[in-house]
Amino acid sequence: MSGIRTSGSKRLVLVSGRAHPALAEQIAAELGSDLVPTDSRTFANGEIYARYGESVRGADAFVIQSHSTPINEWLMEQLIMVDALKRASAKRITVVSPFYPYARQDKKGRGREPISARLVADLYKAAGANRIMSVDLHAAQIQGFFDGPLDHLFAMPVLLEHFRSRLNPAALTVVSPDMGRVRVADIWSDKLGAPLAIIHKRRDPLVPNQVSVHEIVGSVEGRVCLLVDDLIDTGRTIVKAAEALKKQGAVGVVVAATHAVFSDPAVQILQSEFIDEVVVTDTLPIPERKRWERLTILPIAPLLARAIHEVFEDGSVTSMFDGAA
Repeated sequence: MSGIRTSGSKRLVLVSGRAHPALAEQIAAELGSDLVPTDSRTFANGEIYARYGESVRGADAFVIQSHSTPINEWLMEQLIMVDALKRASAKRITVVSPFYPYARQDKKGRGREPISARLVADLYKAAGANRIMSVDLHAAQIQGFFDGPLDHLFAMPVLLEHFRSRLNPAALTVVSPDMGRVRVADIWSDKLGAPLAIIHKRRDPLVPNQVSVHEIVGSVEGRVCLLVDDLIDTGRTIVKAAEALKKQGAVGVVVAATHAVFSDPAVQILQSEFIDEVVVTDTLPIPERKRWERLTILPIAPLLARAIHEVFEDGSVTSMFDGAA
């Protein structure tokens, strides 16, 4: 039987949706466990079906699913998998969504708009989830949308470890691509011992994915700039930011982001002359056609596995980050 048993009666069960099976397998390997066999299929009319190949009664179950394209199908699959666990008498169900779906719709910018991130939390609750685990939420307030524990993990330690040995703090400036990321960029600045710069931009609310960069607050001339963000979607925002930095005299621009959404035509846009390297984690699947020479992908599975272990053992997830965020 799959899963880990402790000295008592607790049993850890890992199940995975079909969006990013490689990530789930890596998490299971880190935990020295196996994924529970799952019969998942999509019928001809688009309906999704899921059934587990062994008993999950009384188990501490973790449902791992990444929310890449087609996001609505993968969200529905995860909800159905949670419902199946609930009806199979799992003791506790934790939704593991490294990239929280609809996270950018976290508030009303104008009248008559939805707050879809809250709707997703309600759907998880209605399906039977007791807990949510996610990495680098687009907005911290999403933690309050779910009526239960939400483990907000940070990819910063994974990314920092990569950069510490490669970038010279004396010649480095950490850059926030907008005002919303200043707090995170400030923590990066402290951790790397490098100064902070901020890009002030204005977005047209009527035109999606279009940004006009205005001014840079801070000195970037003659320095290597590390642009930090939570996600890269089409890449237009980050390339315009990199272009502004190079025009202000930056000698190099490196981009660090947790979630590689990479909606078309991101791959072409990100291979810009203004960007020297893009570093992301694999919270989302990145197929070969969306990879290029100056892209570095860091594994997120060890972080997620450690968090799952802490939750299962009733340990402290907060202690993993040593007050980093």
